[in-house]
Amino acid sequence: MSKRVVVTGLGAITPIGLSTEEFWQSVKEGKTGFAPITRFDASEYKCHIAAEVKGFEGKNFMDVKAAKRMELFSQYAVAAAKEALLDSGVDMEKEDPYRVGCAIGSGIGSLQAMEREHKKLLEKGPNRINPLLVPMMISNMAAGNVSIQFGLKGKSINSVTACATGTNTIGEAFRAIQYGEADIMVSGGTEGSVTPIGISGFTALTALSTVDDPAKCSLPFDKNRSGFVMGEGAAVVILEELSHAKARGAKIYAEVKGYGCSSDAYHITSPEESGAGAARAMTNAIEDAGLKPEDIFYINAHGTGTHHNDLFETRAIKLAFGSHAKDLKINSTKSMVGHLLGAAGAIEFVTCVKELTEGYLHQTVGYETPDEEMDLDYCKEPATGDFTYALSNSLGFGGHNASILLGKYEEEA
Repeated sequence: MSKRVVVTGLGAITPIGLSTEEFWQSVKEGKTGFAPITRFDASEYKCHIAAEVKGFEGKNFMDVKAAKRMELFSQYAVAAAKEALLDSGVDMEKEDPYRVGCAIGSGIGSLQAMEREHKKLLEKGPNRINPLLVPMMISNMAAGNVSIQFGLKGKSINSVTACATGTNTIGEAFRAIQYGEADIMVSGGTEGSVTPIGISGFTALTALSTVDDPAKCSLPFDKNRSGFVMGEGAAVVILEELSHAKARGAKIYAEVKGYGCSSDAYHITSPEESGAGAARAMTNAIEDAGLKPEDIFYINAHGTGTHHNDLFETRAIKLAFGSHAKDLKINSTKSMVGHLLGAAGAIEFVTCVKELTEGYLHQTVGYETPDEEMDLDYCKEPATGDFTYALSNSLGFGGHNASILLGKYEEEA
């Protein structure tokens, strides 16, 4: 029999708040993090808007020397992990460090380091490259740095599945505990890719919105949607085997009930048009939890605001839920924070936990105009009620589909 896994800590660094509570308060207020790009001069670019993290300084969350050896995506991860561990009350001096693992993913790693050192290569030659370029740039270093900072000696992994990274990483951490490989997993996603090559690359794909109005640039599920807005930040959660959490008197936010994946095996950027792959990921997660589609009331959608994603995800929901799809509440956290790429699924997981504990579903900010085929309930207004389950979807370039199912914690399964 697999072990039960609960959530005992939350941490977040986001475009609308530098802590979980600040982020969540902004969500409830319907705040957005969209503003003109400040990381570089974007005046000659087609895209001028991003959801940047504001007011973050690594030295406020970690040792100054340690921060200098980390790129931004690693700093975000360490800061979010610090909050999550403090929130959980985990005392590493009382834990077997080899039973505490780390699963933190980044879809890209540091484009900043690559841009900076490539410029140096062209201008000054190969002998001037920073010897720390590789260990600062590669995407697994978020997990590596978090493990080093907090003494986590258990299983340490970095799932890289583009925009599904955060959900896959938390899902694999869930599996590790279920299987008995760890008592605790520090898990989540992180990204910091608001850079010239990041913005121009996604713009060239026609994935980014080029609308300059912060109120109109990110419109998931709306007929007038024009692409996603690049976001950045990190979210980290503490997953824990239930009996271990109870033995130390931990507060329990929610329970991870199921996890499902699939591959579209279709196209490197476009989702499969029928939505069959994403539907299978949702169905797998529901079946993994021992539930039926009719048990689910709420979905935190991938909801990027691109034409294809929102249309095909809607089709996927209809395939997975049939006539019950009309009864679902569906929202997109990306309507406020943009698309955090490898961190998206993680911040949406945190959102689902907060929604379950408070009985509050946030609105899809900016949603006004229905599209013809997209006729489901996309939460034009916030909703309150007693929600038992939350299903979160993440769909990545390459056809990676991941869904994770959370439930309110109850003593008996």
